[in-house]
Amino acid sequence: MERPAWAPPGIDISMPSVSRIYDYYLGGSHNFEVDRQAARKAMEHMPGLPKVMQANRAFMRRAVRYAMAHGVTQFLDIGSGIPTFGNVHEVALRAGDEARVMYVDHDPVAVAHSKAVLDGCDRAGVITADLRKPQDILGSPEVGALLDLDRPTALLLVAVLHFVEDAYDPCAAVAELRDGLAPGSLIVLTHASYEGIPVPPEQAGRTVGVYKDIRNPLIMRSRDEIARFFEGYDMVEPGLVPMPHWRPDTAPEEEDPYSFSGFAGVGRKR
Repeated sequence: MERPAWAPPGIDISMPSVSRIYDYYLGGSHNFEVDRQAARKAMEHMPGLPKVMQANRAFMRRAVRYAMAHGVTQFLDIGSGIPTFGNVHEVALRAGDEARVMYVDHDPVAVAHSKAVLDGCDRAGVITADLRKPQDILGSPEVGALLDLDRPTALLLVAVLHFVEDAYDPCAAVAELRDGLAPGSLIVLTHASYEGIPVPPEQAGRTVGVYKDIRNPLIMRSRDEIARFFEGYDMVEPGLVPMPHWRPDTAPEEEDPYSFSGFAGVGRKR
């Protein structure tokens, strides 16, 4: 298997990665054949998966604009993935020069490509760290140099928590991150769920099985389970809803049925 020039040394290009699969769904070019094979296998059962990812990105952009409009100009994007057009720093900086964005991911390809994209941009940075170890993020010198965590910050957890199994206690990790942020901070979150998927649960379950087979289990949670991540926050209207229903730019009824797979919400720390 030929290693692309952009692939960092030491990357195992024989194992699929969820961030590179996501990149493929979004039409990106920073993925390997093994990622494309896994994505196509998942799409055999849920052909609208790219629409789910597009809905995630569209919600993220609306939430970033909401944050900027309400005076929250700092962004901590955990599980940020591989940058594609319309990423957080592009949206935020378009809304105001004061924006600062720190990307966090544990995939070396995502981090390497983020560094390349951000070269020369002093208002955004990227670090390698894992959501399951909040103190590695909050205590990072790079985070401390770019963001002032004594001021309100938007914590972005977009399409990442459903890759954290209950054994790792994702609620505790999210609470630890919340406790490290100033009052008035925001949490911006999306999460996969069987609720809203326009195919029978057993069919969607076969897509979930593909992720399990590549050792990146996809944990589908109910709306009530997802709501637990917002403890300590006051929900911003309209609450925890399917992605197209969160402060839409266009009529939700015009959206693809797959766009309603899972939930999105924004909360403000008390």
